[in-house]
Amino acid sequence: MIQLNLVRPIAFFDLETTGVNVASDRIVEISILKILPDGSKEVKTKRINPTIPIPKQSSEIHGIYDKDIANEPTFKSIAKSLADFLKDCDLAGYNSNKFDIPILVEEFLRADVDFDLKGRNFVDVQNIFHQMEQRTLKAAYRFYCKKEIINAHSAEADIEATYEVFLAQLEKYDGVEFEDKKGNKSFPVQNNIKALHDFTNINKNADLAGRIIFNEQGVEVFNFGKHTGKPVEQVLREEPSYYAWMQNGDFPLFTKKVLTDIKLRMAFNR
Repeated sequence: MIQLNLVRPIAFFDLETTGVNVASDRIVEISILKILPDGSKEVKTKRINPTIPIPKQSSEIHGIYDKDIANEPTFKSIAKSLADFLKDCDLAGYNSNKFDIPILVEEFLRADVDFDLKGRNFVDVQNIFHQMEQRTLKAAYRFYCKKEIINAHSAEADIEATYEVFLAQLEKYDGVEFEDKKGNKSFPVQNNIKALHDFTNINKNADLAGRIIFNEQGVEVFNFGKHTGKPVEQVLREEPSYYAWMQNGDFPLFTKKVLTDIKLRMAFNR
């Protein structure tokens, strides 16, 4: 099996949650597979009391019910030790850019723990797969590894499968040419975390949830609603009340933080 070419640790992680709303749902289980540059591994799996009821439809998917986590610690109580475990790690997972990383950051913000994302690489194994093959994790595991996932929908089984799929992808697409929608050709799937970060971060999000993105000029623009495509600074100048509307709205805390950072930057640059 191929060994990752790492300059620092990378943490593959998977979450089971109360639902799929990044702003309001909570983590009920987290499993982390930490790979060190020397190839050694460390796995941590922890169930968490989300402090809100788990909807029945969510429990039926991951098999975790309110009674199962009633005596487990809250995220706030483990946030500091979890942040320490993930310190200096790049982050990876399956659909992690769209869901797992944003919801994890929301939990850290609620817990008042500074989980700094600056300088980290994010590798989304699903984005490699969807751009090259376009299937699900179950199909990906069957396609790349010729095996079936045992105990699917448990965080640890899913993240182990994700890691195996990722290694198989590196082998399968080594030297394979990719052509994007604009006709640009490259060899993007490399044993290089920074290159994979660039390839799997399809949308250049400024806020993880994709409400604010970078356009081709590197300018933050809104990616939803009536101001889609407009520069954030322009909207805040022309419609100052939009800032308050978003701060009071049902948006992720990290989105609100990014918006505040832009607003403060504008004030500083006057």
